[in-house]
Amino acid sequence: MTLWQRLFEDSRSFESSAAFWVDGEYVATSWAELVAGAQDTTRALRRHGVGPGTRVAIVLTNGPHAARALVASWMCGAVVASLPVRVAGTDAAGYADQLRVILDQLEPVVLLADAALLASLPGPRDGGVPGIAFESLDRGRDSVAPAPPDADEVAFIQYSSGSTGSPKGCMLTPRAIAAQLDLLANLTEAAPGEVGVCWLPWSHDMGLFGGLLSGWWNDVTTYYSTPQRFLMSPKTWFEDIARYGAHYTAGSPTALQVAARVTRLRAKHLPGSLAQLKAAIIGAERVYWEVLENAVADLGRFGLRRQALMPAYGLAEGTLAVTATPLTEEPRFLAMDAMALAAGRLRRVDPADPGATKVVSAGPVCRGAELVEPLPDQERLAPIRFRSVSLASGYYGDPVRTGQHFDDGVLDPGDLGFVVDGHLYPVGRSDDMISVGGRNVYLREVEKAIEVSGGLRWGCSTLVDADRVGRPWLTLLVESGGARTDYGEVARGAAAAAMATGALELDECVFLRRNALPRTPSGKIQRHRCRERLAAGGFARVATVQLAEQTEPA
Repeated sequence: MTLWQRLFEDSRSFESSAAFWVDGEYVATSWAELVAGAQDTTRALRRHGVGPGTRVAIVLTNGPHAARALVASWMCGAVVASLPVRVAGTDAAGYADQLRVILDQLEPVVLLADAALLASLPGPRDGGVPGIAFESLDRGRDSVAPAPPDADEVAFIQYSSGSTGSPKGCMLTPRAIAAQLDLLANLTEAAPGEVGVCWLPWSHDMGLFGGLLSGWWNDVTTYYSTPQRFLMSPKTWFEDIARYGAHYTAGSPTALQVAARVTRLRAKHLPGSLAQLKAAIIGAERVYWEVLENAVADLGRFGLRRQALMPAYGLAEGTLAVTATPLTEEPRFLAMDAMALAAGRLRRVDPADPGATKVVSAGPVCRGAELVEPLPDQERLAPIRFRSVSLASGYYGDPVRTGQHFDDGVLDPGDLGFVVDGHLYPVGRSDDMISVGGRNVYLREVEKAIEVSGGLRWGCSTLVDADRVGRPWLTLLVESGGARTDYGEVARGAAAAAMATGALELDECVFLRRNALPRTPSGKIQRHRCRERLAAGGFARVATVQLAEQTEPA
């Protein structure tokens, strides 16, 4: 089954619908109406130079206008490049600069976005790329016959927001996208007539392929909320699942942690049950056992089953999913020595051991994917390398980076993990390893220990290293919330946890206002941007606690 046949032809007979959150309510439209509306937009796009082989830059904000523009661009034969949305911690000028870098590389014929976003960006079109608002695209009967990209031509470029470096564009073919959507259908056993809920941003692979296109492909009635609505009221995620009897959803661990806690604290009742939820795919960042346990504890009284939570591993280079917990299994973990793991070594311990950390399985490989040696090394963390039927073709306009990560159908994304009994246990990125006194230390494991021991808000702190006084200088950046002012106590607790887990000396603790740390659309803290901003003095500090005796040389 081809991508275009399923989306453009088969969907004309679908009985399900897409419901978009517009002006405070859901507005439903059939998939057939969405396709027809997109076709009516093609002539307007042609007038702006959109045709076979051209590139269209698009900022996919969740809504019917964006969905029609995406599909219409494909119908015109264009390569659609999805640009990152503006995220927390990025000002308008910084975001405009980010888009300008991508547009200079991409050289699209047009930039499509919603009117409000275009109005807020005075700079990104300085290079001559016309910006067209979704809302301004005329819809008429004089449409263009669909001529989408061929199965093995590049049809989509997924630009990351740069969680580990400069944005990169993953090139995807219709064949790869269709393979991923089929993979997701097999994973979730989605059936026509069932229901999904998705608030994730379509500009992110999890929101687009795991939300918009997956619901469409599977003939599932899906309620598409928005990231803004979720951020304003996280409990709306579970309220929608309960109200509409949703069987499928997806989100990041950070979002799950926040939404479950807020729902417990602020919702005495839900407008329905969570018991029918079959698959809540949890990914986009490392999944922690404590997050899953807290979610079940917070939402169990509303019917949430542990088995509905499906930790998964995926990335844009694989279109989306690579491994996932099977629908028939509950999440599982392995207890590892935290200090050994922080040093990249694997040593299993009893879960009750005070030095244990619980590493969550992301499940076995999905259909059409294959993990590649030497991953099954049971002594040390090893690179996660894989093949997949939905693997990207490389990075657009970046042959050097493509050569570094893609090798004859095998991808090495720079992630680390291990395999036990066929299950992948992802731990983090090689970029998160630093060298201290000749040994490697994995920062994310230390960060987790600091969050747990210090009572910090989950996902609201990060370690940043810099070269000072002849060794790595470690700064803990913390978003402080509420009226808490015991900065010295928090800093000393964090320092003790860093020493106990990674034998690391924490040099200073910098407290910031809420939402000050730059993040990706999926909620991951961008460590490299934090490092750059800290070095440039770009953070407005609430408080700073110095912990080290050494000071930076003048």
